[in-house]
Amino acid sequence: MALQVVILAAGIGTRLGKPWPKPLTPLADGRSIIQQQLDNVEKVFRNEARVTIVVGFKMEMIMEAHPNACFIYNEVYDQTNTSKSLLKALRASHESGVLWLNGDVVFDSRVLDRVQSLMREEKSFICVNTSATSEEEIKYTVDADGNINSLSKQVKNALGEAVGINFISKYDKTAAITYLEECADNDYFERGLELAIEKAGMKLEPVDISDLFAIEVDFQADLKRANEGLA
Repeated sequence: MALQVVILAAGIGTRLGKPWPKPLTPLADGRSIIQQQLDNVEKVFRNEARVTIVVGFKMEMIMEAHPNACFIYNEVYDQTNTSKSLLKALRASHESGVLWLNGDVVFDSRVLDRVQSLMREEKSFICVNTSATSEEEIKYTVDADGNINSLSKQVKNALGEAVGINFISKYDKTAAITYLEECADNDYFERGLELAIEKAGMKLEPVDISDLFAIEVDFQADLKRANEGLA
């Protein structure tokens, strides 16, 4: 069965302030953010990957730029957050686990090399950076067994931050769907994962990729860092 990859690309991206969907933001090497993601997926997984893009804001622009992908439409993209986009994607997925990327992440393809064994073993994980934590980012802590037990912007004494590259196994997908359904419309998907950990005992492993380049592009300064990282 093909490896399932989802890119969450429905949001408006108001903080970056561009008149197009943020995943289509051009990088210094001539590619868009989403194109470098697709290139990384193809480089690592070859023809094994089946890519689905969740679209919303100016969806025609993304669909025209990437006509060979599959698409899911979040028709309430302007009223909901990533919890509802991921929920739509998981509901539409096949039996196996799902790797998903936030549509604004610029990263080294070696991140996918590092996690593909966990994907094939159907072990749920979140890629994290332990070198820094910032107020605007999703942060985490772990339990005594080293699994994530809190995951939000409000986490205190955080060990690091999530980078927007994640995997839910086929064994955990039902719980993830259940608790994403419980999320408020404005919740990030991490809230659904927190609830699944708390209420269903889901095990979510943090995968440290601090030695590899990965950045979520929210602001112009992030875009500058992304281009420097690709240079």
